Amino acid sequence: MTSPLFRTKNVEQSILDTEEPEHALKKSLSALDLTVFGVGVIIGTGIFVLTGTVAKNNAGPAVALAFLVAGVVCALAAICYAEFASTVPVAGSAYTFSYASLGELPAWIIGWDLVLEFALGTAVVAVGWSGYIHSLLDNAGWRLPAALGTRDGAEGFGFDILAAALVLVLTCILVLGMKLSARVTSIVVAIKVTVVLVVIVAGAFFITADNYDPFVPQAQPVPAGDNLAAPLIQLMFGWAPANFGVMGVFTAASVVFFAFIGFDIVATAAEETRNPQRDMPRGILGSLFICTVLYVAVSLVVTGMQKYTQLSVDAPLADAFKATGHPWFAGFISFGAAVGLTVVCMILLLGQTRVFFAMSRDGLLPRFFSRVHPRFKTPHRPTILLGVVIAVLAGFTPLNELAALVNIGTLFAFVIVAISVIILRRTRPDLHRAFRAPLVPFLPILSIAASLWLMLNLPAETWLRFAVWMVLGFVVYFLYGRNHSRLSRGAGVRPGEPLEPSGPGSP
Repeated sequence: MTSPLFRTKNVEQSILDTEEPEHALKKSLSALDLTVFGVGVIIGTGIFVLTGTVAKNNAGPAVALAFLVAGVVCALAAICYAEFASTVPVAGSAYTFSYASLGELPAWIIGWDLVLEFALGTAVVAVGWSGYIHSLLDNAGWRLPAALGTRDGAEGFGFDILAAALVLVLTCILVLGMKLSARVTSIVVAIKVTVVLVVIVAGAFFITADNYDPFVPQAQPVPAGDNLAAPLIQLMFGWAPANFGVMGVFTAASVVFFAFIGFDIVATAAEETRNPQRDMPRGILGSLFICTVLYVAVSLVVTGMQKYTQLSVDAPLADAFKATGHPWFAGFISFGAAVGLTVVCMILLLGQTRVFFAMSRDGLLPRFFSRVHPRFKTPHRPTILLGVVIAVLAGFTPLNELAALVNIGTLFAFVIVAISVIILRRTRPDLHRAFRAPLVPFLPILSIAASLWLMLNLPAETWLRFAVWMVLGFVVYFLYGRNHSRLSRGAGVRPGEPLEPSGPGSP
């Protein structure tokens, strides 16, 4: 396309930009670090809550099959991410991939989308972590003043001091270095996975085979809705999903899919990986495989311990242990969830700062934010800025209704990456691809179809909010990004040619 809105940044130039001393991130991550990051961000409270909730409301014991279906959908996207991240080892994930294939405006749109996704995700997780800590403090007889507690349901002034404090502490860790972040993540993930494994092993001793009968309960139709809270597909076609039965498994898959969100963040660390061509595919696909196995195991345990019709909605796994006469496991699970959410919050913040950094380095956001710390070699400026903003957001805002925006943003990124793989295969067949997605273009097309299907199952109001954010993004792009883009100021730069100056006087 000849329009400047669709000018692409070639892969060689993207890689060359990572070698500028003032804008170069330190390469310190291994395949194990990446796998730990992936497992750390994917496994959150969903493994303790979502498994039982969906079993009771949507699929019964067949929720294990729903996790397998959702894992396959994610694997389709993960394979596309793995090809791109190993071919274009540059910070920014889907933003960088789309800049190399679709053009500048689509890249801006997906970058703007990722900024929202990671910001809201970080704030929502911080608020969730705060809730667990409040619960543990209450059990110990300690209680914070109401004005410094959770914002959900609060009257008058309120600031969630714990959620804000968590974000600020994690911001400091991210500024101090990627390897330090990886070490903290490794310790926390080890604790979290240990808790999950203990729950699986202990719960296996309390399984009753009769609780699996029937494994796939009889289907129950769901009445169609007619307001913005209804899934978009209902408003468009009048089609309503079913609970239980074979179709209930797919309905449940569209719900539990969101427990897998996070593996795409591994791709944002491609530039900081020592051997991205080898380690990025291992990190992305390895973390997804581990989490799928753990999810399936937990879902089989919880539905085997207690009949799916008797599971609680708020804390199904903890209450299942109570029902078998082992209530102390409830506190153990709460501890595991609180510890786990710490690292989820940090990795989401990490992903956002890397996307913001990449957009700044390309000039679509002020170049001030693309200079790394002279000692730690981290993007300290956007990390501090976004950390403070998200801390305030988490402290003042009840975010339950906005959490669905994280889901639609992730699925939108999946669609863009799959499209980008197809386009770059056609436009740059000469590129060395250390990892090649099989069955292109059929596999990416299948990934696009699966992601769009799940997007259509999201509430219409989520689409409306997403559209408002996208419109705001267009305004920012045409007022600033379009004119300050480095491609607009030196679109003819080729690999090996000098770039624009990046000193204090540069944009």
